[in-house]
Amino acid sequence: MPLTGEYIKTFTTQSIEAIYKHKFSSATSLKMLLKGEDSFKTIFDAVRTAGRLICLEFYIFRNDETGAELADILKQKSREGVKVYLLYDHFGSFGTPVSFWKDMKAAGVNIRASHPFKWIAPFHYVHRDHKKLIVIDEKKAFTGGINIANEYSGFHLRLKERNWRDTGIMLEGPIVNELMMIFKKSWYAWGGEIIDDTELKTGPERSRTGERKRKDVNTSPSLRSPVPKSSPVLLSGSPVTAIPAIPIFVSSAKGRRRMRRLLYYSINHSQESISLTTAYFTPSRRMVETLENAVKRGVKVRLLAPGISDVPAAAYAGRAFFSRLLRAGIEIYRYSGEILHAKTFLFDECWGIIGSTNLDFQSLRYNDEGNVGILDSDFASKMNDIFEEDLRRSARIDEEQWKRRPLCQKIREYFFSFLRRRL
Repeated sequence: MPLTGEYIKTFTTQSIEAIYKHKFSSATSLKMLLKGEDSFKTIFDAVRTAGRLICLEFYIFRNDETGAELADILKQKSREGVKVYLLYDHFGSFGTPVSFWKDMKAAGVNIRASHPFKWIAPFHYVHRDHKKLIVIDEKKAFTGGINIANEYSGFHLRLKERNWRDTGIMLEGPIVNELMMIFKKSWYAWGGEIIDDTELKTGPERSRTGERKRKDVNTSPSLRSPVPKSSPVLLSGSPVTAIPAIPIFVSSAKGRRRMRRLLYYSINHSQESISLTTAYFTPSRRMVETLENAVKRGVKVRLLAPGISDVPAAAYAGRAFFSRLLRAGIEIYRYSGEILHAKTFLFDECWGIIGSTNLDFQSLRYNDEGNVGILDSDFASKMNDIFEEDLRRSARIDEEQWKRRPLCQKIREYFFSFLRRRL
């Protein structure tokens, strides 16, 4: 159940803004995207409805069936006069052939690559744009952990390959404008041309409401009070209510420090429960100690990690810390059946984060990452329901049984733990 009484005072818009050094915005509609096929239908249908502008930023954009389908939609929208801007990460999309991008460019799609490899600075290639973002007509946005590839959409299931479990989120409302500004900043950083969105800003709907409406929403009492109790969580046709939402998008060392500070603040100030889902878990000593201290305060800490990982070395490195965490009283679960790729963090069932950030060195120290924080008890309750459902599909690690795991597994864990800063 959501917390009440003095617990609610722990996480407020003011306290989070003070730590992260960024103001809350708001969302009028939120939708969790969980199942690959359904998620991509929602995304692709939304892209098809674009009337003037589509902006996309992805770590992985493959030329498989899923990527080809989206590319065809983007090319068609471009021919219809919609301005399309696509930013992909050079490392993440390394296997996508140049001809794929050229074909899209020929149809009028504007394309740039982030973090390209440079012989004069080869070690900079460790920095990657891990963000996943779509903004449509500055009215609707998607973010989360989902990339553009078959394993995320479920298409590969027809080929009898292993399914992936990921989480995304669709947003509407004033926060979409902030996400658009974030995309522009990334686009310009990698040499993109000026994005012409003047028609969107002077359209009939925007001119009637103006910037005053956005300002009023962002400074409304519901955003300056502790967790709102009555805001609806994405029910189509439900009353429009401002749901406090904050973009946690980082693309610099300073930004990553602020993101880490917010994460540690959230763990340290949780008073009842912490539920962490991550695809890659290679913790620092500080992270391990922070989780241990949370349990000592009486907080219930649960960690959901992959049972089978697409990066086995990273999985072994993380498991090297399981014994210590189990001794501290942290519940650890390994997801069964599918490859877990979701990244969601829930604190005291009132403050949740969904996005692309994993609990590993790559995400917290090197990558450009994109997340959205939601301070709303109803939405947090939905996140908790999904976490509980994931646990029913998982196996909890028993401390005594874990001690008896094979010696060869312990050796691998010990070896890869020394490499965890680069996995």
